[in-house]
Amino acid sequence: MSTFSDASGVVTPLPKIRRPTGFSGVVPAFAFVGIFFVAPVAILLLRSVLEPVPGLGNYAQLIGSSTYLKIFANTFIVSGLVTVISLVIGFPVAWALAIMPGRLTSVIFAILLLSMWTNLLARTYAWMVLLQRTGLINKMLMGMGLIDQPLALVNNLTGVTIGMTYIMLPFIILPLYGVIKKIDPSTLQAAALCGANRWQCLTRVLLPLAMPGMAAGALMVFVMSLGYFVTPSLLGGTANMMLAELIAQFVQSLVNWGMGGAAALVLLVVTLSLYAVQLRFFGNQNPGGR
Repeated sequence: MSTFSDASGVVTPLPKIRRPTGFSGVVPAFAFVGIFFVAPVAILLLRSVLEPVPGLGNYAQLIGSSTYLKIFANTFIVSGLVTVISLVIGFPVAWALAIMPGRLTSVIFAILLLSMWTNLLARTYAWMVLLQRTGLINKMLMGMGLIDQPLALVNNLTGVTIGMTYIMLPFIILPLYGVIKKIDPSTLQAAALCGANRWQCLTRVLLPLAMPGMAAGALMVFVMSLGYFVTPSLLGGTANMMLAELIAQFVQSLVNWGMGGAAALVLLVVTLSLYAVQLRFFGNQNPGGR
């Protein structure tokens, strides 16, 4: 038992603090999640089958409309492209960070974190300036003689993919770096001593050991891309709408909570399904092979 000694030297035992045990210790956390996360989602999903009339009419309208199906296709295609491109770019960057000297790694990490801390709207507007027909990218390509006419890089899915890839890169580089950094360098050295060339060391040793980090990063990027709103709305325009923009239009412009809830449920089901697949195939793997 802890004691307390005052100025006169009298030792007084302090009362023992009783910590909550069992289920009572997690009740506040469950209550917080239930009130602020579960309840709003449940209410929204209930409205998807109750408004404007009870039934599954909202879901039938979503599935039966070619316009809405095109929006779903845009969303999944762009999210898949952003995920793949982010993996292709992010893996070499994470590997380079893992083998770089500590001081240089700190500088690059500072650049990555600075890009994440910069306002999302400001970054998206910066890409609008760079990608427009008179922007820096088109001027550079025309100056090098690679193109004769400016490319259309905004108000289409190309601009959305470029802008979202830039924004999502840190979210795949950081988990990949953590996994690659844990890989014992002697593992690659042992593979080389056994006769493996560089390509075999990459494909048969490094990639399998880094697969849990790749899966976690890819899942994070894909799920975040599914629900992204600001970048697609600014770089894609109304002709190339994605699912998050559709939900916002249903709720804010059309005040159709039923259709908005139905679209949100589709997004939620896809997200949970992907998370379940990731847990099924990569949940029990030890990152870095340790």
